[in-house]
Amino acid sequence: MDTKSLTLLVEILDAGNLSEAARRLKMTRANVSYHLAQLERAVGMQLVRRTTRRVEPTEIGLKLYQHGRSILEELVAAREAVQTLGKTPQGKVRLSVPSGYGQFVMTPWLLEFKRAYPGIVLDVLFENSVDDLLRDEVDIAVRIMSEPPQNLVARELGQVRYTACASPGYAARHGLPPDPQALAGAPVISAAVIGRPLRLSAYRGNAPREQVVLEPTVISRNYAFLRDAALAGLGVAILPDYVVHEDVAQGRLLEALGDWRLSIFGRAMYMLYMPNRHHPRAIAMMIEFILERAQGAGLLPARASAFAPVQP
Repeated sequence: MDTKSLTLLVEILDAGNLSEAARRLKMTRANVSYHLAQLERAVGMQLVRRTTRRVEPTEIGLKLYQHGRSILEELVAAREAVQTLGKTPQGKVRLSVPSGYGQFVMTPWLLEFKRAYPGIVLDVLFENSVDDLLRDEVDIAVRIMSEPPQNLVARELGQVRYTACASPGYAARHGLPPDPQALAGAPVISAAVIGRPLRLSAYRGNAPREQVVLEPTVISRNYAFLRDAALAGLGVAILPDYVVHEDVAQGRLLEALGDWRLSIFGRAMYMLYMPNRHHPRAIAMMIEFILERAQGAGLLPARASAFAPVQP
């Protein structure tokens, strides 16, 4: 067994199927299948199980994958150490960030990072779901959730507070909801999950949690659009605080239920990435940079850093 054989196995399992592995390796699917069969014959055991859509490792296949992944990461780290010695940072980082948090909070961070490190390519996806970081070829994902997945490294970026708010014009015509249950009959502006009821959890003091099923009248995953809908007086918006806090502060929107803590999609923002021992330098720098900016924005407590702060 050689490094090429292990690389083949790693690529197949990372890709999730033979066709995608063939594309990444610039080989035919038949060629990939042949070399996999040769590797299994040399080992004397089945390494992957084929389903209609994906390939999954057997127990021995997973062990070989882990060894192969470690070897490849060491090679990448060694190559980077030589290539970047005395040079400005190079590489590529592919991020997936939520549409609202990405636009209203992270955009200035990412532009600052790019100005500081012009040699690093940023590929930024503004979307709200990543099912599989490997399959989607995403290096770092930022998501709102209550419990992060166990198979990924999860670094908390801060708590997420939702705000119920409406325009002064709407409040003058209809009033503001006096309690969370009143939202059930109000025209609500919010993001939603297709195919599932939208449930709002509300907490106040030590009282039991209240749950309200919402039926929004304006639905979108574009938080800038939802904010505009609230400013236009179309209903009561349930939006993360970072989307509307300036509008509330300036009086363009009026906050309702201010003594309640609201939650829809999760109560914390997490940065997720694969648990590799050695990240390429560009990815490691971006991870540390995002944590530093979250701490600098007051979202996280002060912490020791392995990198010096980036100057804008």
